[in-house]
Amino acid sequence: MYDVNLVRNDFPVLKKVIYFDSAATTQTPIQVVEAMNEYFYEYAGNYGRGAHQLVRETTDRCESAREKVASFFNADPAKIIFTKNTTEGINMVSQGIEWEPEDHVITTSIEHHSNLVPWMRLRKKGVSVDIVPANKKGIVHPEYILSAIQDNTKLIAISHISNVLGSIQDIRSIIKIAHNNDIKVLIDGAQSAGHIPINLKSLKCDYFVAAGHKGLLGPQGTGILYIRDPDSIEPIYLGGGTVNNVNSSNYSLEPSPAKFEAGTPNIPGIIGLGRAIDYIEAIDIKNIKEHEHKLSKYAISLISEIPSLEIYGPKKRASVVPFNVIGMNSHDVAMIMNETKNICVRSGFHCAMPTISQLKVDGVIRASFALYNTMEEVEIFADTLFQISNLVS
Repeated sequence: MYDVNLVRNDFPVLKKVIYFDSAATTQTPIQVVEAMNEYFYEYAGNYGRGAHQLVRETTDRCESAREKVASFFNADPAKIIFTKNTTEGINMVSQGIEWEPEDHVITTSIEHHSNLVPWMRLRKKGVSVDIVPANKKGIVHPEYILSAIQDNTKLIAISHISNVLGSIQDIRSIIKIAHNNDIKVLIDGAQSAGHIPINLKSLKCDYFVAAGHKGLLGPQGTGILYIRDPDSIEPIYLGGGTVNNVNSSNYSLEPSPAKFEAGTPNIPGIIGLGRAIDYIEAIDIKNIKEHEHKLSKYAISLISEIPSLEIYGPKKRASVVPFNVIGMNSHDVAMIMNETKNICVRSGFHCAMPTISQLKVDGVIRASFALYNTMEEVEIFADTLFQISNLVS
């Protein structure tokens, strides 16, 4: 039985705020903070560089974290690369593929800038990039992708879940279409990882990226890149840890994942991410998915009764609810909610200007829920919105 009150004990900051901005970054459970502190206090050493006991323990802990992440996503640990965030993972792919002039990339209008701009930059290399528009609800139907495919299409990059609209894409069908046409697929899992079950072995995407600090409940400065075929891209960073032999005329690379992880990594962050995976596993991601679904469904049922409110996105959505109070600026609404009831929501363009442009508005307010939010908080949120809407009317 899922007990949200027990969960909330692990997030002390929730005693002073109603935190509905988890699509930007989740709060971090105390167990993760303690695991990171333990590294600094008890065994701080470098990763994979040396033979003494602190190095050995540090390396073991980091590799244990990799194995936990791999198990969580049902993937081979050798194909899990630690990054500093989703954005870095996408750029590692966009810059690591050997592009030819006239290659073609497909992405969509509902992408975060991080899954849009790196592909657009490839136009400087002669690569053509098509941005497939989503429908009004933020859905990119597989047939939209199919119609955009050309003979020279090399890669499709698409978000699993929209960070603005909460729309969930049919990525299995899109991956199948792509592979039937010998096209690789990158899935941006920033908004799905840690919120819904993901099986990478079954999904068969070529690249999967996610942040540690969102649904995975890890610290900032952590992320993952899954590469189905590690030989499909070249490392874009080289240096310490990536090579097994160097002389004055040549060098040879380590196998994956080492060849993609140059320099000293974010050791405490990686250890914290491993502990965060333990935390999610103990709760069970299926319970998290169900709880967050109930929260978003309840929130929409309450705020749908407010006449001056416009809600965006599809009926079937993730735990993301975007809206506007008609006649008010999104930042003003967010500020009032924070100053009157300590409610934390996101406002503005959400690093997704094409998505906002499609809505034909000047920014939106986004409430996003996580495993630690309650129905009572949703009721306070809805009541506050009702009072704000009365100011307009």
